This record gives sequence, C-alpha cells and structure tokens, in this order.
Amino acid sequence: MIRTITPTLARRIAITRQHLAGERLPANADGMLALFRDLGCVQVDPISAVARSHLLVLWSRLGNYDPADLGALLWKERRLFEYWAHCASIVLTEDYPIHNLLMRTHGKGDSMWSKRVREWIQANNGLLRQILRKVRRDGPVPARVIEEDGLNPRAWVSTGWTSGRNVSRMLDFLWMQGKIMVAGRSGLQKLWDLSERVLPDWTPRERLSEHAIVHRAAQRSLRALGVATPKQIEQHFIRGRYPNLKPTLAELEAGGCIERVHVEGQSGAWYVHADDVDLLDRLERDWAPRTALLSPFDNLICDRARTRTLFDFKYTVEIYTPEAKRQYGYYVLPILRGDRFIGRIDPTMDRANKRLTINAIYAEPDAPMDKQTARAIADAVESLAAFLGAHEITYTRRMPARWKIR
Repeated sequence: MIRTITPTLARRIAITRQHLAGERLPANADGMLALFRDLGCVQVDPISAVARSHLLVLWSRLGNYDPADLGALLWKERRLFEYWAHCASIVLTEDYPIHNLLMRTHGKGDSMWSKRVREWIQANNGLLRQILRKVRRDGPVPARVIEEDGLNPRAWVSTGWTSGRNVSRMLDFLWMQGKIMVAGRSGLQKLWDLSERVLPDWTPRERLSEHAIVHRAAQRSLRALGVATPKQIEQHFIRGRYPNLKPTLAELEAGGCIERVHVEGQSGAWYVHADDVDLLDRLERDWAPRTALLSPFDNLICDRARTRTLFDFKYTVEIYTPEAKRQYGYYVLPILRGDRFIGRIDPTMDRANKRLTINAIYAEPDAPMDKQTARAIADAVESLAAFLGAHEITYTRRMPARWKIR
C-alpha cells in the first residue's frame, strides 16, 4: 500500500533533511562536511550584497561558523572542490565519480550546443594549448594573466556576457572537461591549475557507468529533498543529467531503496528514501522548527516550481530586474519560520562601516503577526549581523508595524 502524507509532513521532512530544523550540526569543519554530504552541492555565486551565497547557505544551517574552516576543506584538505552540479557549485571530492561523467562527455554529444562547443575548441586549438602550457608552467594562475598573444582566435559569440571572452570561455570548457580545476581564490578571482595537481591522491577514480551514476545520484538528490517527484529529483543535485531516470526509480523502488508516497492534494508519484521512512514517523510526533533567513540561491528553494508546489511560495530573484521594476529588492532573503515562508527581508551589508541595513521587510498575506514571530525575525537578523561582523543594524520604516521590536 502507498502511504499518504500531509503537505505539512512533506514540508517538514524536506526542511529537516536540509538541516533547517531540528538539532544543528556542529559549526566546525566536521559539521560542514556532514552538511555537504546531505546537501550534495552548494551553489557558488559572486554577488556579495550581503555575503556570498554559499556562505549564507552554510550560516542558515550551522549558525555562526568560521569561513576559514570551509577554506581549509576546499584548498588545503581538498575534501571539496568547485564544479558544475545544478549550477556552478561546491561539491564533495568523494563524489568525483558522479561528476566525472560530465567531464568525460562535455562537448561530445550530438546536441547543437555540443557541436558548437566542439567546433569552437577545435578552431582554437592553439589557444587551448597555450592556456594549458601557462597553467602547467605557472599554475595556480588567475585568468587575467593568460593572454591570447596574437593568436587571433575565432571569437566566441553569444548574446550574454561571455561574448568575445575567449580565454574565459576556454577555461570554462577545460574546467567542465575536468582538465583544469579551481585550485584557490584571490578574492573573487579563480586560480586555475591542472586537475592532477588539485585532486588529492585519495580521490576515488572508479569509472562508473551512466546507469550506475544515475542510480547513485538519484538517491542523493531524493535524500537531500526529503520527499520529491521524479521531476524534482531530476532538477536537483546534478540537474538535467539523469538519463532514463524513471526506469531507474522503478528499479530502486523494486529493490526497496525508495518508497512511493502520496502527498495529499498533489497528483503523480512522490518518493521518499527508505532510509528516511523512520524520519517521517518521527516528524509526525516530534517537530523542532527554527526561523531562518535563506540565500536567494539556497538549496531548499533553488527549484522554484517545487517551492511553489510544496510551500505555496513564489520567489523570483530580482538582481537583474531594473530597480524601478523590482517588487521586493536587489538581494532578498526569504524568511522561513517552522514549515512556512512567512516573508522576505531586503538587507545590504556595508563592510567598510560594519553596518547591516535592513532596507525592507515584507510579510506574506497569511504570516503570523504576534510578538514571538517578531522576536524570532529580529533574532535571525541579529544572528546574521554577528556572522557578517556588523557592529550596527539599521532598520528602515518599510516593515510590518506588528513586526517592529524597537
């Protein structure tokens, strides 16, 4: 028989598996590594109006931690590395065999994109060899020290910011193909080196089949989501890289690795991992909610369609929207309280003056307006300020009157 669960229970297992409820992991390197094992990946984004997105994702779950611990896991111990998951992300070195499939196949398929990449790389073989020579001789190096040196390469053409950026494009393609990796950072600048010099000796090197990778990655995706449809599984972790997912899910179900559930009010198949069935039982009896501010690119909400389905919360990043047309703000953090999104906060961090400015706070139509909620939001803002090193918090008047605590 297929188990029926309420939408509330579906939200709670999703939030708990994302470590946004229940007991916190320790705010140290061990807790960080455990968090990455459960999340699978954390998106990297350069915008730092508040803080870099990956730092906020960890803070929402761990609390006030030392970013140096993350740097050590990335650049010293090499337990983590930067690669493409559902987008540019930090991933686990122990998951290298999963990501290696994209490295082996990028630009080698029959799609128009693959053909275009392959033709451009072949036409610019001189630039490719020159970049590899520079990286091999001087790496780790930033992109700015790599020059075309009169090669007159065929320009990369696009409608976006990459048009004409031949060195950057070639670096990206070599990165996707696993030939080079990010070996460190100088500010926002990536430092490139040969993969063989970046990956530690203990990196697992087994060459998994496509089927084995989908078999493994689908379970990682489902566990990170808590409960999910096939489409949601496909949109998470290694987004878009789950060929033959439906028969794989059927195989996993037949083998007892995953179980089908019915979410009240939702159609179609939903799944939960067998290892999380006991968690479903516990959450029906015991729920330890928290209040959290989330990055615009947080793992819980990176699938916008799932966010609407599961939480009835529509979230759109307005970073690229002209200021006059923004509804909420430039870098808006959703407010998660318990198992509902109750509002949004528009903050800006002035690092020079160590000031966190709350430009606006918006409440959802059904948000609670009690003193406990107001205090929980204020506590979350104060926690964010402490993590950012702000000595002052400035509130504007653009916030619900009943959420004011001062």
